[in-house]
Amino acid sequence: MMTHEEIVQAAKPAGTGLGIRPMLQSDAEQVLAIYQAGLDTGQAGFETTAPSWEGFTAGKLAHLRYVAVDTATGQVVGWVAASPVSARPVYAGVVEHSVYVHPGCQAHGIGRALLEEFIAASEDAGIWTIQAGVFPDNTASLALHDRLGFRVVGTRERVGRHRGLWRDVVLLERRSAVTGQ
Repeated sequence: MMTHEEIVQAAKPAGTGLGIRPMLQSDAEQVLAIYQAGLDTGQAGFETTAPSWEGFTAGKLAHLRYVAVDTATGQVVGWVAASPVSARPVYAGVVEHSVYVHPGCQAHGIGRALLEEFIAASEDAGIWTIQAGVFPDNTASLALHDRLGFRVVGTRERVGRHRGLWRDVVLLERRSAVTGQ
């Protein structure tokens, strides 16, 4: 079993191969370590501690959870998952997503590959709107989302306290051109 520190210290993918596949229970340790590493930056979310695997999966849609895997090593190097925004039937095609990339693997196209796969899978599942909330300081995430067709809906000012400071959140959405038309 790898420790959180061992997972975080791993470097960019060893080989040139990157695979995207559905997230499995056996990915739990690596997924949660990547999540915690993102939270530790202070730029990835309001939470400060990743939940248990049971808590993580309870809030995520089982059919819209994916991992990026270094095909040479089998190491999980990123993940994307969706949560429903509402239980009301009228919002059945609207999800909120999170995407996290291993800190040693950022700026290698992994986030883009994950989001492209996620967008295609969500449209196949009948999702017409994907939304996300991103801290304004997380310029890499904002740029990635922009490149993949997300638009800024607005900024929720001082929406929550994080590490003792009030934080804004940029609300992004991507409307499908093929689903929900």
